[in-house]
Amino acid sequence: MKPFVINRHGRLVFPATVLGALDFSVLDTLDQLAAVIGRDFESKAPTGADILSRVESGAYPHRFALLRDLGQNLYWVNRYALPMFDKRPTRWRDVPRHRSDVFLPLLTPWEDGDRKVAAVERGYADLPATWDAESEDRIFALLFDVFGHKRHHATELPPIPPTVGEMLDRPDALTLVLPRHDPDYRVFSLPEILDADDGVPELEALQRWSMVLHNQHPWERAEAALRPVGEIGDDDFVIAYHPRGREVAAFIDRVRDAADDPVVPAPRPVAEARPPVRPYPPMRVREVFDVTARLEALSVVRGELVCTNDDVIRNSSFSWSPMTAAEIAAKTGIEQRRYTARPIEQLALDAARAALGHSGRTAEEIGAVIVATCTSDRLIPSIACWLSGELGMLQTHASVDLVAACAGLPYGLSEAVRLLQEVRRPVLLVCVEKFSDKIGSVRTSRMIFGDGAAGLVVGPAEAGEPGDVHVLQTYASGPGSEVNSIVWPNPEFDNDITVYGPEVKSLVRRYLDQMIAELTEQRDPDEPGRSLLEGVELIVPHQANKTMIVDLARQAGLAEEQLYFDIAEMGNVSAASIPIALYDAVRDGVIGRPTRVFAPGFGAGAVGGYAVLTIDPAVVAPERTAGAEGPTASRVPMATTSDDVRTAFGE
Repeated sequence: MKPFVINRHGRLVFPATVLGALDFSVLDTLDQLAAVIGRDFESKAPTGADILSRVESGAYPHRFALLRDLGQNLYWVNRYALPMFDKRPTRWRDVPRHRSDVFLPLLTPWEDGDRKVAAVERGYADLPATWDAESEDRIFALLFDVFGHKRHHATELPPIPPTVGEMLDRPDALTLVLPRHDPDYRVFSLPEILDADDGVPELEALQRWSMVLHNQHPWERAEAALRPVGEIGDDDFVIAYHPRGREVAAFIDRVRDAADDPVVPAPRPVAEARPPVRPYPPMRVREVFDVTARLEALSVVRGELVCTNDDVIRNSSFSWSPMTAAEIAAKTGIEQRRYTARPIEQLALDAARAALGHSGRTAEEIGAVIVATCTSDRLIPSIACWLSGELGMLQTHASVDLVAACAGLPYGLSEAVRLLQEVRRPVLLVCVEKFSDKIGSVRTSRMIFGDGAAGLVVGPAEAGEPGDVHVLQTYASGPGSEVNSIVWPNPEFDNDITVYGPEVKSLVRRYLDQMIAELTEQRDPDEPGRSLLEGVELIVPHQANKTMIVDLARQAGLAEEQLYFDIAEMGNVSAASIPIALYDAVRDGVIGRPTRVFAPGFGAGAVGGYAVLTIDPAVVAPERTAGAEGPTASRVPMATTSDDVRTAFGE
């Protein structure tokens, strides 16, 4: 997990976007490492030659553009050292010669280095300030001190440098040498980096970049020179590379073992996606089941911290292409998302207590507990079983977690209605997600996802009553590209949640077309003379990406004014997004009386589904502020501290 922190200025900071740490426990081969490094460090970074060309051609419109290129270039130069090695200036006589875990960088002189350095210095001076000349000069001073004293070419750096012993066997090999070294050379502490502050979000991000990059070269850079190993004096200092923690050392050992005994995995055949022998009909609840379902309560719990688009930009990762806060809003419809410092099970517990309280039900009346989530870090016991114990339920008929991602509500309601037939007593359904500590530096995920929970009490309706849940449908699977369109954990993205946009759009289009076709063919259970679609008064879709959903809905024949969104303030909360949006539709007065709603969901695993249900504003529980939901859970949530961050990043 990669937690956010609140710095001393009260702002959200995401260390994963700037520190360059990687999870080497999920990597086994150099090819896997190359994929991660390529995406995180190389794909967006310009070379020194690129920067030279842009300066000389006048391509930079202002200083920020040049500063950003310098930062990305220097992260690329340090693409292996930053996540893998501690650089320790060490007197040559004291460097161990025979250890397998001490390395020296094998370096090649930088081509046209003086010309590139002079061009950058001259180009920066000639460019106009973008926002704040003083802040930009301070950032440039740090970045240029590193760039201007770079001695080596970066294109062909090996991921694992030679050991000291291997370098001794190559006396002509060049490495970095210092005539002296001050062990108290000034570096920035982690709290200083996290507490970086600037009124311009883009400059705050670059300030952190420059501080991290400064720390990668903790010596007098002007005195550094490339020298053959055979000409290093005993009192000279070299830059010894030591693995950054046990996981890096173990990865290096795995790579060495694989080189000695390579195993090439057989290619995995790709199955052709074939349609089912016959379509799966929607489940018309009152026609299929003896017990119909009544919604007794709907509660929500939001993350207590607001993460605005400006917060995302001030935490820009070096792997991101340029984007402004306004562009995020235009691309996604999201202006902010909500994060929580509480563990996911506490969110679920708060929502469950609020729903039970509003329904008037006691714990012993509940027959089953279902938790719909795809972000739980709890496997045993499941959140549902844990909730049952925390709520004082001595026994349930079933307490189970259900992983259906963004289709969590239709999947959860389908299971709840089926369980009603067996237990004939209320079922507690909690839809909950916590994405904020599972996003890392992946921009698409950071832009979209948030934290939140909703609790529903689904009870049996009186005999002969139609109930509130009318039609349910669920789907799953599709072409492999769609099934794997959202992946977590994903080793190729440092185990962060990863969204492959075109494939997601493809599955959403496929499911929306299928859903609209079914609703057009189905008869309204209350008025058979019209279609089920004609009987829908409001559409509350999964809040995935407003721009995408509106575009696809229009293609499916729906008008934008038929749809309700709260995504601007909540972001995408996956399984919890639809019930939170239903709650907010009541809050905003869009649902002011019992209203027939079509609620479609779709997402990871190529899952999909919908519910056609009646929402009565009376079922909505009063919203409580964070921390006011009742007694704290037995696992007490702890605020994230700088020490936690150091531990999380292997420091």
